[in-house]
Amino acid sequence: MPQMGESIFEGTITKWLKKPGDKVQRDEPLFEISTDKVDAEIPAPASGVLQEIKVSEGNTVQVNTVVGIIGEANGASAPAPAAQDRSAGVPPAVTRASSPAAPSAPAQTRPPATAARKQEEDDDVRSSPLVRKLAREHNVDLAQVQGTGQAGRVTKQDILDFVGHRPDRSAGVSPAVTRASSPAPAPIPGDLVPMSQMRKIIAQRMVESRRTSAHVHCMFEVDLTRIVNLRNKLKSGFEQRNGARLTFMPFFTRAAIIAIQQFPIVNASVEAESIRYHKHVNVGIAVALDWGLIVPVLKSADELNFLGLQRGITDLGERARTKKLMPADVEGATFTITNPGQFGAVFGLPIINQPNAAIMGVGGITKQPMVITDKDGNDSIAIRSVVHLTLGYDHRIIDGAVADQFMAVVKKTLETWSEDVG
Repeated sequence: MPQMGESIFEGTITKWLKKPGDKVQRDEPLFEISTDKVDAEIPAPASGVLQEIKVSEGNTVQVNTVVGIIGEANGASAPAPAAQDRSAGVPPAVTRASSPAAPSAPAQTRPPATAARKQEEDDDVRSSPLVRKLAREHNVDLAQVQGTGQAGRVTKQDILDFVGHRPDRSAGVSPAVTRASSPAPAPIPGDLVPMSQMRKIIAQRMVESRRTSAHVHCMFEVDLTRIVNLRNKLKSGFEQRNGARLTFMPFFTRAAIIAIQQFPIVNASVEAESIRYHKHVNVGIAVALDWGLIVPVLKSADELNFLGLQRGITDLGERARTKKLMPADVEGATFTITNPGQFGAVFGLPIINQPNAAIMGVGGITKQPMVITDKDGNDSIAIRSVVHLTLGYDHRIIDGAVADQFMAVVKKTLETWSEDVG
């Protein structure tokens, strides 16, 4: 069990992605763990064959506990990692065999020659090593994917879109991939199902937050037409220039940062009978996962330009969904943004992410008829893109007037957007 951070002392093995007898490559995901900070995939420390699993799924062990043994196919010890890798501060979770073991027959998904031909075909398609790795994990033939990148290059989003629209995601996928990417079977009514480690932690923290903060909410309706039109105009060129999709989240994040600079109490936290005003804005971005919810943190977001915000938000979201986050990635938030609107909610009343004093909820963007007043005072009705933003705040230190003024700045910034998006 690797040391995931100074404050992590134990972890629960939630899933083995390989079984005894399976071949593994160094740095290939080997098993998944859940701690009180984050869920993560643990890579294999060496190449070889998984000879033995010493700690089964569902068991919690202390860090540095040997949970499995990797050896070579002939039973000899697998090559040790390079010395510089040992000094990285993360001890190997799986030891290398020092004596022959009796592994079960290795499972092979395709003959070696077929695998080699498949690799050559994938390399012929314009794509990055990361994209090819993702395609192999989802059993996707890159030749069947329409590339949207420059010169027809297949991007990571192309793969995710292809998988998302495939009728049967599990068809033809190897058992290891199916275990890693498919949600658990739906419980039958009447079943008593134990909570996962992540669900227990979420439950505990939500109840604690309700008990700790005096929750109050306010909601503002925002005309987002200007930004919707701007994004539609720029999103294709933005992705080609920067290698990142242009989403709405950095607009909301930037607007919140501008408002926080005028009302720093929204970025504060309570410490006993004192108020801590934070030097930087560390924005927690709530990410919904198939197995729960996690809030990775974009540190010093107030020092980033728009492109930096977009890249940072995209990176955190991708690593959250692929269980690549480290404990440091989910610590230190001073303000949180959550986006229930991505699932169609008009608005939400989110619970504050402790020890923050406020959380902003972003509702769905919909087209609505609105009364528009021109500069001469004449009214007309037009179809506009509208979003409802909710601020949940701790009334112990934030008064309603301050919360409303804060949201008024967010609203004005979004409705009159003038910043370059890169």
